[in-house]
Amino acid sequence: MITVVQPGVDMKGTQRFALIVGILYLVIGILGFVPALVKQPISVDAFAERLEVVSGYGYLLGLFPVNTAHNIVHIVTGLIGIFASISLDSSRFFSGQLGIYYTLLAVLGLIPVANTFFGLFPIFGLDVPLHGITGLLGIYFGFLVTPSLLTLFKREIKEDPGAGGVL
Repeated sequence: MITVVQPGVDMKGTQRFALIVGILYLVIGILGFVPALVKQPISVDAFAERLEVVSGYGYLLGLFPVNTAHNIVHIVTGLIGIFASISLDSSRFFSGQLGIYYTLLAVLGLIPVANTFFGLFPIFGLDVPLHGITGLLGIYFGFLVTPSLLTLFKREIKEDPGAGGVL
């Protein structure tokens, strides 16, 4: 049984997390396309030399390395997060996947040969802690926050004994 709620009305913490992360990453992605907010580096840094996609490359707010592909990834992440916040099931799935992928991006950002995600977008500098914190929070809200998935499943079986028949 999937319960759909209105934002702010009886939302669980995981749904709020998905909504907040969705809005933040959507805004970050959109801001990355505003030229006045993306500072161009004075000289090509060592990391940028390995970028294959240089379109829109710069530092968002002078802090976070971005390019066009990176901005698109942030916008897509944001939109998925906003839509996932509609139900607890989808927000838990989103949070867990976000946690896995963004933690992996943070780790890749620490490895010199992989910190441009194979030339597609920059994941070095302050992107490492941003992705790391997002990833760890995603793991918490996706896998650790209560009620656990097992508790929810047992509650569903108790309410509808035929629900577990598929498994």
